Amino acid sequence: MHRIYEDQIRSMARDEFFTANRRNWDERVAIHRRDATGFYAVERFLAGEKRLHAIDSAELGEIAGKRLIHLQCHFGLDSLILAREGAVVTGLDFSPAAIAEARRLAAVIGVGAEFVCADVYDASQAVEGEFDIVFTTWGTICWLPDIVRWAETISSLLAPGGIFYFADAHPAILVLEERAGRLVAEWATDTPIDEPLVFDETQTYTGDPTPLTASRTYQWIHSLPRILSALTAAGLVLDFVHEHRWLPWPPFPMCIPNGNGEYCLPKGAPPLPLAVSLRAVKSGIART
Repeated sequence: MHRIYEDQIRSMARDEFFTANRRNWDERVAIHRRDATGFYAVERFLAGEKRLHAIDSAELGEIAGKRLIHLQCHFGLDSLILAREGAVVTGLDFSPAAIAEARRLAAVIGVGAEFVCADVYDASQAVEGEFDIVFTTWGTICWLPDIVRWAETISSLLAPGGIFYFADAHPAILVLEERAGRLVAEWATDTPIDEPLVFDETQTYTGDPTPLTASRTYQWIHSLPRILSALTAAGLVLDFVHEHRWLPWPPFPMCIPNGNGEYCLPKGAPPLPLAVSLRAVKSGIART
């Protein structure tokens, strides 16, 4: 990734960041749905064979019959996998193109799920009622500037006793870049809300060479202490926080497959966690 340094970034309105990122994700939808490289395993999904990533599957717990909202669901693959497993699913994403494709996929496979187009921060106004589970995984909060508001939104969506499940790349590796076979610190932790990292990447992350026209994006790094503090301040009680030495994608060129569809650092590299997952419960009396 090539960072762009621009003095005027400080003066940009936050809705400009949002608009640029939405255009980028709108454009990715068709590429990801076509899945020329097999990154999303769409064909296995259509055949009913695709499951959640191993980390999610092992940690999420019982979902059958539970009302679940999947935030930042992209074009709905994991939302529909969760629905296939018995959850009553609402998928939410800010990309109209993604939501339209998610609805098409639901119709194709004949699985009931609701899909709503809205910004994460507007989720409480975009959906009705409370949820037993809020599910947010893989490549999500780097697109959100305000982690406190994010945590408050999650709390507002959950019923008392409801569960929040989260998994993503570990913030410790997001500050690093690989240079000449070494990992070096490139960015600071806890990116300021109005000073996002600016990237211009002409292709998406799946390896498909199709060029992106809306190539510029704005992203944020949130440290693990800030994430945990925001969640607990919003009334969530942590059940567990786990660190993992693998990810569903290779975060650095040096990474190698671990044989389970995931990637880890090679022998001799620093023993860093590549992923973090957590489960938290909204304080209060659970619904009957």
